Amino acid sequence: QVQLVESGGGSVEAGGSLSISCAASGYTYAYYCMGWFRQAPGKEREGVAGLNIRGSRAYYSDSVKGRFTISIDNAKNTLYLQMNSLKPEDTAIYYCAASGSYGGSCSPTRTKFDYWGQGTQVTVSS
Repeated sequence: QVQLVESGGGSVEAGGSLSISCAASGYTYAYYCMGWFRQAPGKEREGVAGLNIRGSRAYYSDSVKGRFTISIDNAKNTLYLQMNSLKPEDTAIYYCAASGSYGGSCSPTRTKFDYWGQGTQVTVSS
């Protein structure tokens, strides 16, 4: 069993900050990349950020670059997404994902992710 569980979602005002987490269990040694995705009602899933399992190389979508930070604590098997300067358009369900293969990078738009969490809701009011 491989399980990813997101937590930390909630409601914040525009311009505020929020940190969400993803606790991983199971065969975490098989992961090469981890990432965050989001999906709002009526919109397609969007890759937000990606990170190699060593936490040494991060990738971000243009829409969040400079505002969001992805990080990992391997000792806790936990992935984080620190979100600053939040905008109403950041409102979405945020999903944690992990990949069991490596294709040269952990970019969320170029990586095949195999495992997914159930998501956590982030709502940003205007």
